[in-house]
Amino acid sequence: MSEKFSLSHAKELDINDPLREYRDRFIINDHQLVYLDGNSLGRLPLQTIKTIDTTVQEQWGDRLIRSWNEAWYLQSSRLGKRIAQIIGAHPDEVIVSDSTSVNLYKLVYAVLKIMDGRLEIISDDMNFPSDLYILQGLIKQFGEVHTLRLLKSADGISSDMTELLRMINRKTALVTLSHVAFKSAYMYDIDKVTELAHMHGSLVLWDLSHSVGAVPISLKRANVDLAIGCTYKYLNGGPGSPAFLYVRKDLQEKLENPIQGWFGDQHPFEFKLHYRTADGIRKFLTGTPPVVSVSTLEPSLDLVIEAGIGAIRQKSVQQSEYLISLAREWLFSQGFRLGSPEYAEKRGSHVSLKHAEAYRICKALIDPEVGNRIVIPDFREPNNIRLGLSPLYTTYEEIYSAVDQLRYIMENKIYEKYPRTRDAVT
Repeated sequence: MSEKFSLSHAKELDINDPLREYRDRFIINDHQLVYLDGNSLGRLPLQTIKTIDTTVQEQWGDRLIRSWNEAWYLQSSRLGKRIAQIIGAHPDEVIVSDSTSVNLYKLVYAVLKIMDGRLEIISDDMNFPSDLYILQGLIKQFGEVHTLRLLKSADGISSDMTELLRMINRKTALVTLSHVAFKSAYMYDIDKVTELAHMHGSLVLWDLSHSVGAVPISLKRANVDLAIGCTYKYLNGGPGSPAFLYVRKDLQEKLENPIQGWFGDQHPFEFKLHYRTADGIRKFLTGTPPVVSVSTLEPSLDLVIEAGIGAIRQKSVQQSEYLISLAREWLFSQGFRLGSPEYAEKRGSHVSLKHAEAYRICKALIDPEVGNRIVIPDFREPNNIRLGLSPLYTTYEEIYSAVDQLRYIMENKIYEKYPRTRDAVT
């Protein structure tokens, strides 16, 4: 066996990893567990436990209502400024608010209200289904006058930019896409797509959920109009941690928030009976923020900013190339094929492997009775095994172990003993 496919080589790569010390800043209780699902739920940073303890015991337990003035009231804006550093936006263009889906609803509604005469929305068939559900619901709400047009992927992995250019026209109100596709990890060129849309006077909204914290983003450089994103994947904010939204500065006063709540009012604690829209990005707030959940973001954002998105991306590319090389050597002869773009510049930070028995293979991977390691990936219909690489804590040895475990499962046909019946959460 070639040295580059050996365990010793994986360990050597870890020794030479400039980000290796960041792994020690996360909770990792089971060192036999290979966790490759950080693209769905990131690991828990050690500092987050202390932060939550401070929020609950000191701010809530001791300071009580006084904490609103001392720490909580401007929390959504303060953390928005931190996220702005990661996505290349101005500090006053990002705010933490609600869920990704609710933020998408707010911003798409706002766009459709101002784009008179433009009755087409363009997305693609690789977009996260929740995004499409929101678009479909808004079309109903606006009286079925708008049309949702989906760019079709020929292979389920990537998109045809030429076809996208052909689809955008003077009838297009909005182009809304996931920067990184949730199944294949295909990564759009934000600059190019935004420029194409602007050529026709259309607005663009990006879902950054599968890219923020993993790949470099510059919304300023691309002159992006709108964006949303979650914080519990590569930003490690915890299950269901609040999302964020971005609105370019010059659009903030043109767009209205369709869900008017007291935190989006100019002076919430005056308790006026008539709503007065707040200035700037705060107008897109609605109700009282979930303070404890918002608090989990502070330490996780600090880690990403400290490590630097450039270094994170460099390691992500190296690890994904390493994973793919192992898969080619050991798995492709067992019926696997690559379900992600081959070239790193077109790929986010997870690698999808396709196999007809993907679901049962995943069941074998997570079974503690199989092999010598538990491997946690995730399965996405119909035949995708997603292996998420979170550079702040994923090691090369873990990648080696995961692919080696897959090889063991396939060579011994261990997956055949599991039923095809799907669990509720896959």
